[in-house]
Amino acid sequence: MSILTRFFPCKISEVRFDKTLACGQSFRWHEDKEGRWIGVIGNAVWKLWQTNTHIYYQTFRANEMMTDVKPIIAEDCSTKIECTSCIHQTIDYTAFCCCPDRDEAILRNYLNLHINLEELYKTWSDADEHFKDIAQKFTGIRMLRQPPVECLFSFICSSNNHISRIGGMVEKLTVNFGEKIANVDGMDYFTFPKVSRLAAVGVEDQLRKLGFGYRAKYIQKSAEFIISNGGEDWLYVLRDLPYKESKTSLMQLCGVGAKVADCVALMCLDKPGSIPVDTHVWQIAARDYMPKLAQAKSLTDKLYEEIGEHFRNLWGPYAGWAHSVLFAADLRKFKEPNTVKKTSPIKRKQTVGEPKRLEIKEEKKAKVLDVVEQTGDTINQTEGKPSLRQRRVKK
Repeated sequence: MSILTRFFPCKISEVRFDKTLACGQSFRWHEDKEGRWIGVIGNAVWKLWQTNTHIYYQTFRANEMMTDVKPIIAEDCSTKIECTSCIHQTIDYTAFCCCPDRDEAILRNYLNLHINLEELYKTWSDADEHFKDIAQKFTGIRMLRQPPVECLFSFICSSNNHISRIGGMVEKLTVNFGEKIANVDGMDYFTFPKVSRLAAVGVEDQLRKLGFGYRAKYIQKSAEFIISNGGEDWLYVLRDLPYKESKTSLMQLCGVGAKVADCVALMCLDKPGSIPVDTHVWQIAARDYMPKLAQAKSLTDKLYEEIGEHFRNLWGPYAGWAHSVLFAADLRKFKEPNTVKKTSPIKRKQTVGEPKRLEIKEEKKAKVLDVVEQTGDTINQTEGKPSLRQRRVKK
């Protein structure tokens, strides 16, 4: 069966998939041999690619007939994907709303395309000569607006962990606790599990058997907390709270410290001034902005706040977005910037065939043993150079 390819105008300076989808925000995207990015948003598998002027996409669902149904106006919308052109401000992944194209609305929302990135780059460049130099080579890096549940539990997995293992853990969560969406190019893809599923009895033990280590407890306990405080809606309410209040609320969760809370606030809770600080960001700050930091022996809570405030004062309300550009520019994988594979998208048709400090000695021991197993880069409050390598399950 042929899959409909859709497209809409969007300059590559507004978003670059090769940077935005691979800089450690989301762990579920990978690039195929044709230069298309494949990942999951909600209950659909997406293929994305772009030219200098347009974004192209295909979607795959369990019930593909939905893609051929004419959109209708929904009297009431019920889930958590926001759409600025809908009266109720939400889109149900499995229902239609008053948007001309439901999938386009979902993708625009996920990519935060209502925010003018070119204007932000200009503002940051006017305020910061160093950023201006970097920005000329690293365009189109923007923050995603991820589903909060997926973003939260992905970053709980990120504690003291390297990127390939984070991707593997996120995939294990989806395969073992999510629901199958579709098989695309020989690979099975799954939804991210619901909070209620992660809060179920026995999940911690199952996760430990799957190799999550001490993070297994963090995942189940955090899920239990969310359920006891109103369920998934508790996370969405945080979008409407001020930054500090939202961050404080997140830090009530087991395994969520300042850095993980800032990651979640920035990447899914509409807190663009949130700045996650790990050793990598600390090194950037000390090297290029705050030389006195080079004398510090460790990243204390005081230094963490000082770095964040410095960048917020410099770059303004979207400081977290600006910080992500410098962060990505410093990654080894992006040392050859702004090279885009040329494609012929119109002709394409696809046939479907940081945890809180551990207070229990036993957990400290588990943490040490877990880290000993690891090789490569890590993301945590003391070390981190994010890159992205998506592991896929083949069945």
